Amino acid sequence: MNNKYKKIHIKKGDIVKVIAGNEKGKIGTIIKVIKKKQQVTIKNINLKTKHLRPQQEKETGKIIQIEAPIHSSNVMLYSTNNKVDINIK
Repeated sequence: MNNKYKKIHIKKGDIVKVIAGNEKGKIGTIIKVIKKKQQVTIKNINLKTKHLRPQQEKETGKIIQIEAPIHSSNVMLYSTNNKVDINIK
C-alpha cells in the first residue's frame, strides 16, 4: 500500500503545545490539519494580519487576523490533566 501523504502524530481537536518558533510555549487546540504540507492550524496562535479590499461599492475595506499554519514538527501533544507534554514514540 503506497500512502500519498506522511502520517502526522496529531489530529483535529487535539490540545498541543508549541515547542519552536515565535509562539514557543503557548498552548491551543488544533482546528485544521494540512496533511499534504504536514502543517497544522492552532486556534489563536500564529495570528497574521490580512487586509481585505471592499467587494461592493458602498462597502469599506477590513483588516482581519487569521491563524497561519505551523509545521507539525513544531508542536507537541499536551495533557491538560497533568499539565505536561506527551512524548509519542
